Amino acid sequence: MPWVYSLDIQQGNIINQDMIDQLRPKMTKRQVLYIMGSSMLVDIFHQERWDYLYSEQPGGESRKQKRLSLFFKDDLLAGVQGDFRPSSLPVIKPSYEVTVEVPERQLEKTMWEKITGLFEEDSPTITADNVEMETKEINTEEEKSFWDVFDFGSDTEASAESPADNNE
Repeated sequence: MPWVYSLDIQQGNIINQDMIDQLRPKMTKRQVLYIMGSSMLVDIFHQERWDYLYSEQPGGESRKQKRLSLFFKDDLLAGVQGDFRPSSLPVIKPSYEVTVEVPERQLEKTMWEKITGLFEEDSPTITADNVEMETKEINTEEEKSFWDVFDFGSDTEASAESPADNNE
């Protein structure tokens, strides 16, 4: 059928040449595990051999399979066998890490010293004698309170004119 979409199928450990180029003789199993990931096939009879399999079938095409076997001796990498060959050149990867130097803060007191200083008995206390207060004289004729703006009328006027009196 034309125009039928086929999914790409990937199975196993993804292996690429960049990973293989990082491998070096006499690397520990832990270092190899960090680079390659855990092996797909585990053989309890050959624990010094790790097998990696990767198969890919892009969009309904024929399947491509890659295999890699790593051999260890005394928990150190001794050999590589399979569809990949390690590079003889050293791998130089650019570092994307950034180091930032933060200058030391010059503080008179730390936050803890400031907080504990509030509760010490030797600290000065605030009294009416050592605090200057601003006073403001209020002119009652010029300034009104918030409620003075509204005219609610007097209670006597409201009681004199009740709605019952207006109906008569």
